[in-house]
Amino acid sequence: MARILVVDDANFMRVTLGAILKKQTHDVIAEAKDGEEAIRLYHEIRPDLVTMDITMPVMNGINAITEIIKTDPQAKIVVCSAMGQQKVVVEAIEKGAKDFIVKPFDENRVLEAINHVLHDFEPIN
Repeated sequence: MARILVVDDANFMRVTLGAILKKQTHDVIAEAKDGEEAIRLYHEIRPDLVTMDITMPVMNGINAITEIIKTDPQAKIVVCSAMGQQKVVVEAIEKGAKDFIVKPFDENRVLEAINHVLHDFEPIN
C-alpha cells in the first residue's frame, strides 16, 4: 500500500484516479489542484508517490516536477497527460518523472505505472 498525492485541476479526474488507486488498497492522502499546492503538500506530507497533471492553472505540472525533484531527487512522480501530449510527457520524464499515464484513464495502465514506479525505483543504499 502506498501513500499517494493526486494532483489535477479537475475534480472529476482526482476522484476517478482516487477510485482506481483505492481499489488496489493505495491510500490517497491528499489532493492538489495546481502545481504550487502540489509542492507545498509534497513537502508537508512526503507521499510515497505523486500523480501529476501537466496542464493546470497557477503552476503547471512540469514546473512542479522540477521544484519537487530539486529538493527530493528520489521523488516518485507519474505524469498524467491527455492524448497527443507526447512532447510534454518527454519533457516531464527529462525533468524527473518516472512514468506516465494517459487520460482518459485505463485502470490497468494506471495500476501498471504506479506499481512500476513504486517497485522499480527503490533507492539504492
